[in-house]
Amino acid sequence: MTDSLDKIVSKNNNFQVCDRDLSLEILQRYSKADAIAIDTETMGLIPQRDRLCLVQLSDPSGYVTAIRIEKGQKEAPNLKQLLENQNIVKIFHYARFDVGQFKYNFAIETTPIFCTKVASKLARTYTGSHGLKNLVQELEGVELDKSSQSSDWGNSENLSQAQLSYAANDVRYLIPLREQLITMLQREERWELAQKCMNVIPVFVELDLMYYKDIFEH
Repeated sequence: MTDSLDKIVSKNNNFQVCDRDLSLEILQRYSKADAIAIDTETMGLIPQRDRLCLVQLSDPSGYVTAIRIEKGQKEAPNLKQLLENQNIVKIFHYARFDVGQFKYNFAIETTPIFCTKVASKLARTYTGSHGLKNLVQELEGVELDKSSQSSDWGNSENLSQAQLSYAANDVRYLIPLREQLITMLQREERWELAQKCMNVIPVFVELDLMYYKDIFEH
């Protein structure tokens, strides 16, 4: 662990860094939650070309873990056990991308899934802004710093405090966002439709990984 990682971990007992996989201790902690927030950082947007570098997770108490993924790594059994646990809802913002990363890299079948981007598009039809920054600002009253979004995540041994803070914030607000979005969806009588949308995300992931596009278009 580098100096920057040492500093951020020592300052915050609710932030831990693991190499290659979740530790058994953290797996046990997360396995007790009814929902876990998850995000990934990669070298680009094409799983077959751009490698997975970092996986971030948070539980309802705000306990954040960042997993540094090694280049060429093909398995993460503890992470797989968590993501395939049917009793825990996995919350993402744009789940289609992250779930695809896990399926392609580690053969993980993530389920059940909640996507805050899909939920936002169904609930917040009064706006076209459904990015995480916009969502957090409106519903949580917090302005996220996205300056580290486009940065070199492949140099995982030397991640800066700014990168780690960015990565942590991308999962820290997902659980309260889910609760607020569910309330909105139920109020507008769109919750049942939203659940159906979440259930088909793995189908779209499979199509994406096979390079299919627009198969539902005329």
